[in-house]
Amino acid sequence: MNTWEDAETGSLKALRENDILKAIVKSPVYPVGPLIRHDQQIIDGRSGDDDGNNSVLNWLDKQIPNSVLYISFGSGGTLSSKQLTELAFGLELSHQKFIWVVRPPSEVGADKSFFTTGNRGDNTPEYLPEGFLTRTKDFGLVIQMWTDQTRILSHPSVGGFLTHCGWNSSIESITNGLPMIAWPLYAEQRQNATMLTEELRVAVRPKVLPTKKVVEREEIEQLVRMVMQYKDGKELKENVKKLKMSAEKALSVGGSSHDSMCQVLKDIEKRSIHGYKNINV
Repeated sequence: MNTWEDAETGSLKALRENDILKAIVKSPVYPVGPLIRHDQQIIDGRSGDDDGNNSVLNWLDKQIPNSVLYISFGSGGTLSSKQLTELAFGLELSHQKFIWVVRPPSEVGADKSFFTTGNRGDNTPEYLPEGFLTRTKDFGLVIQMWTDQTRILSHPSVGGFLTHCGWNSSIESITNGLPMIAWPLYAEQRQNATMLTEELRVAVRPKVLPTKKVVEREEIEQLVRMVMQYKDGKELKENVKKLKMSAEKALSVGGSSHDSMCQVLKDIEKRSIHGYKNINV
């Protein structure tokens, strides 16, 4: 499993000791994480995005350390047109520096006509509020569709992550010491968000699930300021820093994940020897 002892102590203990869960799993559990992607370009085979990535990194190089909020909902995450609007205005109201990887809305309602009125001289996408890029040009950067998340999260200017709580993104945020705004959309993301906010205390989240109700701009502004500016943000940063250190320790020689992987190899060796002895030659 791509996790480590300090991240999911209760769950790992239950999988090992609870009779009902053991009967379902029926296999040993080996936490060997956190395993993260180090170069997304190599994995995706992307070579044409270098100019775009360089421009983003150049922009980040000019910012104050820990001052930028990164916003991304993953490769498959989309929001409604109304929620995109509220998120845009929430970011604008916060005046917090941000990088937002934005995708077209998952559905288009009658209010789309509002977005297409007037002159869009600043190249704002039609699904964002008119003039948004102009009003946020001094503190925000909008990227359409894709960027190299791994490089951005590891940049020293980034100080927080508004995320859909996919497990890979959650681990990347923790291993870079970044507190999160948890914004789960589907599948196990809700469970991850609960763990990140209530158990590990490295994230905050809206009062109501974003899939149940539109999160309004005032609450978004408050969440952004909470993570990036206020005292709560300091506590989140301290918690995630400790968890980052525990992840590094887990992977080091003698750490829990290192020992777990060694046990995997030993068990494979035992089974291989046992299987060889039972082969009829």
